[in-house]
Amino acid sequence: MIVRVNLSKPLALAVAVFAAFPSQSAQNSAAQPQTIASYASVADRVIAAPLLIDATIREATRLKPAEAPDVRPGFVRFYIVADVGALIRGPSEVSAQVSYLADVPLDARGKAPKLKKIRVLLFARPVPGRAGEIQLLGAEGQQPWTPTLDARVRSISREVVAADAPPAIRAVGNAFHVAGSLPGEGETQIFLTTADNRPVSLSILRRPGEQRRWAVALSEIVDEAGGPPARDTLLWYRLACGLPRALPDRSVAAMEPMDAAIAREDYAFVLAQLGPCTR
Repeated sequence: MIVRVNLSKPLALAVAVFAAFPSQSAQNSAAQPQTIASYASVADRVIAAPLLIDATIREATRLKPAEAPDVRPGFVRFYIVADVGALIRGPSEVSAQVSYLADVPLDARGKAPKLKKIRVLLFARPVPGRAGEIQLLGAEGQQPWTPTLDARVRSISREVVAADAPPAIRAVGNAFHVAGSLPGEGETQIFLTTADNRPVSLSILRRPGEQRRWAVALSEIVDEAGGPPARDTLLWYRLACGLPRALPDRSVAAMEPMDAAIAREDYAFVLAQLGPCTR
C-alpha cells in the first residue's frame, strides 16, 4: 500500500517504494553498532547485497509519524540523500548521488541522531525503474564507516568475486571411515554438496599418539597437506556457517555402526576446530 503524504516528488516516490516492500520495511534499520561486526555478519551482508557503496550523507529528512506508520518503537525513519564516494560493488552506472529510506534508533534521551555529513557503508539493492534510488538490505544495511569495516568489506567482496571463490555449502553427502593397520589409526572422508556442484570434501586423519589432523579439498583430489582454512576467510565462513551441527544419519547409513560412530566424532572435531559462526 502506498502511503499518501505531503512530500516532494522524490521523497514521495521513495516512501512509495519503501511501502511496496512490507516484508523488508520493518527490517530496514540503520542501527549504529558500537562494536566491530564479526566476519560472518559482514560476509552475510556482502554476499546478499548487489550494491556496496561508500557514501557520505548530504541530506537527512526526518519523516513524520504519519508518513512512516510502521516504524518500530524507539526508531525514526529518515529520507536520506548521500554522495557516492566509491562503488565497492555493483553496476558502474550508479548515480553520483543515491537516495533511500532508513530507520535509525533514538538515543537515550529520545532524540534522533544527526546524520548529515556522516560517512557510511551501504548494503543495498537498486530500485527497478528509479535511477538513483536504492533500498537498504536488512536491519544493518547502513553502517558507520570505519577503516576496519571498510577493509573487511572490500576484502570479502574480492574473495566473493574471485574465480576460485569457494562455493556455498548446501548439504553433507556421503561419508566413510577406513581403519588403518594400527589400533586407533584411520581416515574419515566426508563429501559436501555445493550450490554450483563443485566438489568439496573433508578428510580427517587419526594416527596413534598424534593429534587428529583435518583438511578441506576444493577439487576431486584430496590434498591432506592443504590443511584447514584460516579463520575469517571466505572458505572458513562457508564451512563454519554452512555445515549442519551434526553429521546426518543418511551420510553414514551404509557404514558399520563403529565406523559411523568414528565418522560422527571426526565431523564434530572439524566443527570444533572451525569454531562458532558468530553473527
